[in-house]
Amino acid sequence: MNVLFLCTGNSCRSILGEATFNHLAPQGWSGMSAGSKPTGQVHPRSIALLESQGIATEGYYSKSWTDLPVTPDIVISVCGNAANEECPAYLGQVLRSHWGVEDPAHVTGTEEEITASFMTAYRILRHRIETFLALPLDELQNDKARLKVELDRIGSLLP
Repeated sequence: MNVLFLCTGNSCRSILGEATFNHLAPQGWSGMSAGSKPTGQVHPRSIALLESQGIATEGYYSKSWTDLPVTPDIVISVCGNAANEECPAYLGQVLRSHWGVEDPAHVTGTEEEITASFMTAYRILRHRIETFLALPLDELQNDKARLKVELDRIGSLLP
């Protein structure tokens, strides 16, 4: 099963989701990320944060949803609902869910405040991914309606 983490720029949240998912996912599950308007670069703070958590960062890059190597089975949008951010809507016959996380790339303030915003986004995504991966995935792969309910429920969880 292929899970796409989708946002607009594909530089922070979706990359954090993809890398964390791939770090934790069981065999047969794969995460990827993309943006509707990719920035073309991964935010350096995202890379630094992932590395500080022992998560490999090799091969991750900002890309468009038109450049995916495979069609996703599940699309999880991670754009936030504040700051008038528009969520891209993935076109295609896939299971969709929204796991809104505020964009740390737009936070201003002290170094500590900016670093804290990246850590908050990471903790929210990691908690949701861990909760998702704790589900009976073999069973849910064959029950898309129940999987959708679980994904939507997880999208509101905070650590």
